[in-house]
Amino acid sequence: MDFTGTHLLLDLFGCTGLDDIACVERTLRDSVNAAGATLLNLHVHGFGEGHGVTGVALLAESHISIHTWPERDYAAADIFLCGPTNDVKAAAAALAAGFHATKTEERWISRGYGAAGARPS
Repeated sequence: MDFTGTHLLLDLFGCTGLDDIACVERTLRDSVNAAGATLLNLHVHGFGEGHGVTGVALLAESHISIHTWPERDYAAADIFLCGPTNDVKAAAAALAAGFHATKTEERWISRGYGAAGARPS
């Protein structure tokens, strides 16, 4: 199959540190490093003490993003990597470890031509 990349939608449950901007930034950086990806830019925005954080790591190979709900101990992450040597599973494991997730749920999607019956227009 010839496809562009792998997109993982990752739900993280039972998490800690989700309202801590420094923790979210550190965990995103750890995820990028674990994936073997090239970080171009990182932006993290907190919505105030006790509230969630949104972060986006812009990569040469695509992106890793996260949105957190500390009041629910829950985070939603999006990992899209199109580099042939990038490790999506390692990126996901780093996110789960950084937030001490007690449970994860994954939805894997192959993106691009040749993936899921995609056809060029």
